[in-house]
Amino acid sequence: MRWTGGICGIGRYRPKQVRKVGFYMKVNVVWNGEKRFTGTGEAGHTVHMDSQGAGTKPTELLLMALAGCSGIDVAMILTKMRRNIESLNIEVDADRRETDPKAFTAYRVTFRIVGDATPQQVERAVRLSFETYCSVSNSLKGPITFAYELNGTRYPETGYLE
Repeated sequence: MRWTGGICGIGRYRPKQVRKVGFYMKVNVVWNGEKRFTGTGEAGHTVHMDSQGAGTKPTELLLMALAGCSGIDVAMILTKMRRNIESLNIEVDADRRETDPKAFTAYRVTFRIVGDATPQQVERAVRLSFETYCSVSNSLKGPITFAYELNGTRYPETGYLE
């Protein structure tokens, strides 16, 4: 059987007709054989994924997304506070379940910032990012609605993110 469907909708779903619900985002991921995939975002940038070392693991991408999202927020917030940042490094380490699904159960984010911001200003920027602005960290908190489409059939068939 030839694959003709796709995964449509983690979060908010936009049907094929032009209907937008809140903010909408779309990526496309193509299988390259074995455990290799290439993902392309709306801006056309690609990411190579592979769970065996030929690309970044999808779980690593999730942690990178968390660090990148919060880093963007922290840099913007400190800039609005008129603080100078010479360098910003963010490290995320996380715990995962040992059995399937090997979901993340905890993560710790370490910020290393060189600049003229006080520790209190940096802490405020980090807290604002994680509590208010960072879409990734707030998505990880859940709950999130999940649905998919396979060869034209939506699952769940009723209440499919409409």
